[in-house]
Order: sequence, then structure tokens, then C-alpha cells
Amino acid sequence: MSVSASAENLSTDAQSCDGGSMCLELALEGERLCKAGDCRAGVAFFQAAIRAGTDDLRTLSAIYSQLGNAYFYLGDYSKAMQFHKHDLTLARTINDKLGEAKASGNLGNTLKVMGKFTEAIQCCKRHLEISRSLGDKLSEGRALYNLGNVYHAQGKHLGRVGQNDPGQFPQEVRECLLQAVSYYEENLELMRSLGDRQAMGRACGNLGNTCYLLGDFTRAIRYHTERLTIAREVGDKAAERRANSNLGNSHIFLGQFENAAEHYKRTLALAEELGDAAVEAQACYSLGNTYTLLREYRVAEGYHARHLAAARKLQDRVGEGRACWSLGNAHAALGNHEKALYYAKEHYSISKELGDVLGMATAKMNVSDLSKVLGMQEEAESLNDAESPAVTANVVDASQEEQTPFNALRVRRQSMEQLSLIQLTPDGKKKEEEKKEDKLAKKPILVKAESEDNPTESFFELLTRCQSERMDEQRAVLRPRSRSGKLLRSASSGDKNVSPNEEMLDMITDMQSERIDSQRAELRPLMKKPAKLVKGASLPGLRPQQTTSAKPEDDFLDMIARVQNTRFNDQRAELPRASKPEERPKTLPDDDFFALLMRAQSGRMEDQRASIPVKNNGSKKGDSSSKK
Repeated sequence: MSVSASAENLSTDAQSCDGGSMCLELALEGERLCKAGDCRAGVAFFQAAIRAGTDDLRTLSAIYSQLGNAYFYLGDYSKAMQFHKHDLTLARTINDKLGEAKASGNLGNTLKVMGKFTEAIQCCKRHLEISRSLGDKLSEGRALYNLGNVYHAQGKHLGRVGQNDPGQFPQEVRECLLQAVSYYEENLELMRSLGDRQAMGRACGNLGNTCYLLGDFTRAIRYHTERLTIAREVGDKAAERRANSNLGNSHIFLGQFENAAEHYKRTLALAEELGDAAVEAQACYSLGNTYTLLREYRVAEGYHARHLAAARKLQDRVGEGRACWSLGNAHAALGNHEKALYYAKEHYSISKELGDVLGMATAKMNVSDLSKVLGMQEEAESLNDAESPAVTANVVDASQEEQTPFNALRVRRQSMEQLSLIQLTPDGKKKEEEKKEDKLAKKPILVKAESEDNPTESFFELLTRCQSERMDEQRAVLRPRSRSGKLLRSASSGDKNVSPNEEMLDMITDMQSERIDSQRAELRPLMKKPAKLVKGASLPGLRPQQTTSAKPEDDFLDMIARVQNTRFNDQRAELPRASKPEERPKTLPDDDFFALLMRAQSGRMEDQRASIPVKNNGSKKGDSSSKK
């Protein structure tokens, strides 16, 4: 029997016993499962606890918090946000300031992942405000850390639009990153005062990454070095691996390639030790590019070959294409033009499959140059012939399809404006007559001729005269109320003789008016008293209390205090970003520094290119290993 099914059975049995204690037992089992890593089973027990219900608001608040955390780990951010909002509502209701602070922090983290940065900043600032008012340093440290994360994520999100190099972002991006640095530094100083080494390490790592984006590579190296020291001190291999990788990236942009290679080698060794194949491939990719910058092409070719094998094993087509491009450049530098042409063709095929226009253009240029060297001019021409004008035709068709709905709408609007039936109404006729009088004053002869030659207009005039009285009778009359509450009739000529049916309708209206008003629902806001919820507030799992003065037994309160005393703080801890299981592992770093180096180090890259000998009269001139 599955865990979810057993949870449903337990919640069904809860109807025949004390619902509050059953709710707590189910919640404790859900907590145990979540701590063991089985969040889906934990969610099933938490949902069963909610169905069992409880009238204790603190217990329900803890369930909401843990359920929101579980959904966050599972990647269901909408449901996570929903339950964190419930937790925030209950914390405010029972005047639990610390609970409100932590619920605000959890809600801010969830909103950050959803890309709602403005709302996330508000929640995290509320977390910080309450923590400082309570004098809770640990909670204040979490709030500062969360605020730094939100501003850092917002800056990266804005900067990703332009794909700028580190240190060359627009002003709005720099302002977000500087805000992140400010909050991270406050968090670091607070953690130093508290002696929390692990929290200091996290702050140093984030400060290094933010300074790297701002282009302050020397400062980034200082923070990443401190992060590396703390990671080795506490034995955190994963953090040590990340620090080495970040140090390598920073040294690259300072032109310190030997130092970068040493850090990348350490990254590769730690990735192999941790069994992380994707990070191992990323380290090989970075090492291959670093040795290319050092002009040690033979070593670079070996690392790029390892990267290609890993990318094919992990089915990372983007990484596979980049590895083929790098291998083609390395073999061209070594004078292996046949292998270089092979990898250039592979790069072109993969780029075409992925729709990478820049990659296709680069690969086509490489294939053309290598084909000329090998005397295979038809290879380059075949790529040019393969380009079909279908893409251009599709763009034209798409533009025509976009114009079609607008033109159709325009035609419909014109037809409605020219609809002749509108002129049949008395108001329409009155406007038409005013227009005709203006036209008669200016062009009387022309208008007369048009009316005589237009039998349709004469027919409309005849219909208007015949139907005008009936149209007026069909109009509804808005009747104001008298001071006594009864409806008064209009003084128009059509209402002189009141029919008995209308009097009966007035009587029914007066008799039913009070009953209709009594059936209306009223919107009642939350009461100012923090210990109670209003009747209109609906929260899942909340059972109404039997009497307003009833209090839980002392032993039940003691049990909750013992079980939940330390858990309330742990239940609202900061959550790491959950990874989506359906995504394939990437063999390229998130920030592809080699793509940046192609621009930042363009002069040096040109020096590293191998010259291609030109074929003349069946013989090759020049040394294939010479440099341009």
C-alpha cells in the first residue's frame, strides 16, 4: 500500500477520535518523512492532517509552514506560496511576531524564485524589520541574507537581457548588485560577531559572485579565497569545489591563466570525488579553454575530448556543439586540418539542429577556410546551397497573418458604423435630421436630389413615422424613490392611467425589499483582536471552537510546547532553490566565461589562431604550424 493511501486511511479514522491529536500525529509523521527526503509522502501526511483538522492555531501554522517548504522542494511554487500566505495570516492572527517574520522570509524566497522581485523585497524587508524589533540576531541574519539573494537574482535577471560582460552592465543592474553587496556585507559582519563559520562562508561566496558580476575581480578573489578556507575548515567538499571554480573564473579575467588552471584542476578532482559528472565535464571545458589561452593546444585538445565524451553521455547537445567547436580550433592550431574540418561540420550540424544562428555562421566560416586549405571548395559551396529561402518566406507569411485579423476587425468596425438600422430609432432619426438640416443650409439642391433619387431613404422615413410612437412606448422609465421608500412614477403622458398589474408589482416590490436586503452577504474584515479569526475567514484544516471561552487542557498545551518548541524555528528555515528533475545536466558553466573571453581577449585569441596554408598549383605553401 502506498504512503499516500495509508495517510488517507488515517485521516478517515480521525473522524471517530480527537481530531486535534490525530492532526498533530499526522503532521509529525509528515515532518519525519520530509526530513528523511521523501517530501511527496510528507505532503500526503500534511494534507491528511489538514483534513483531520484542529482548532489550535499554532499547530496549524506549523503545518502550513512545513507544507509550503515541502512544495518548494518539489518545485510547485504556486502551492508553496499559497501555504506560506496561510502561515503568514495565522501568525498575524495569533500575534506571533517571530512566526510572522519567518513566514514573511519564506514567502519572499518563494516569490524570488517565481520572478516576483518587488513583492519578494517587501516580504524580506518585513522579515528584517520584525527581527530587529525583537532583537533576534539569527533571524536578522537570515533576513539580510535573503534580501541580498533577492537583489542578486534581480540583477542577474535584468543583466541577462543584454548578455553583457562582467562590469559592463546597465546602471539599473549595477544598482541591484550593489544593494546585494550591501546586504551581504551586513550579514557577514553579523555572522562574524556570532561566530557562525558556515554562515560566514555562504556570505563570502555570494559576495565573491556579486563582485565578479560588477567587474571587481580582485575583490571577488579575496572573498572566494576566504570562502575556500572556511569550506576546508568545516569539511564541505561541495563548497570547496564551488570556491575553486569561482576562483578560476576570476583569475581568467585578470589574465592569470596559470592560477586559473590550478583552481580548475582542483575543481575537476573534487567533482570526480563527489561523483558529479556534469560538474566534471564543466571543469574539463574550462581547462580546455584555459590551456588554449596558454597556447598549449595538445593539452587543450585532451580536455575538450573529455568534455565532448561527457556531453554525449549526458545528452547535452549545447555542450556537444561547443566541444566540437573547441576541438576544431585546437586541431586547426595543431595542423590537423582533416580532423578540424570534421569537427567544424559537426558543429554546424548541431548548431542548425538547435537553431543557433551565430554558431551556424561561425561553423560555416570555419568549414569554408578549412575546405580551401584541403582543396575541397565544393564543401563550402554545399553549405551555402543548403540554405533555403523558406525562412524568409515564413517571415513574410507570418507578417501577413498578423495583419489579417487587424484588417478583418477594421472591416467589421466600418460595417457596424454604416449599419442603416441604427437610423430607425428616434434618437438616431433626430441626429440624422439635424445633420440633414445642416446639409440643407449649405447644399439644399444636392440634398433634395439625393432624397428623391434614394427610395431606401424614403422607406426609412416612412418606417420612422409609423413606428415612432411604438418605439417610445417600449422605452423603460427610471423611477426615483420617494422619501417613504415607494417608487414614484414619471409624470410623462404615458403614465396617467396606471394599470392594476403595475400596482400589484409595486406592492410585491415593497413587501420583498426588506427580505432581499436581509439575504445580502456582508464583507467583514478581520477583528483587531489577534487571538481570534473572523467567521468569514476560511483556512483549510481550521476547526471552529465549541465555545468562545473554552481552553485546551493543560496537558495538551504542554505536549504541543514540548514537541513544537524547537520545531517552529526550524520549520521556517530558508529554502534552497529546488532543481527540476526533468532537466538534463549541463556540461557548460551557467556563466560561459569562454564566450565572454572571445570578446574580452579577442586580441590574444587572434594571436593564438593557426595560419592556414593556401594551396597553389597542387602544392601547399607555408608551414601549417606557423602563426598569423
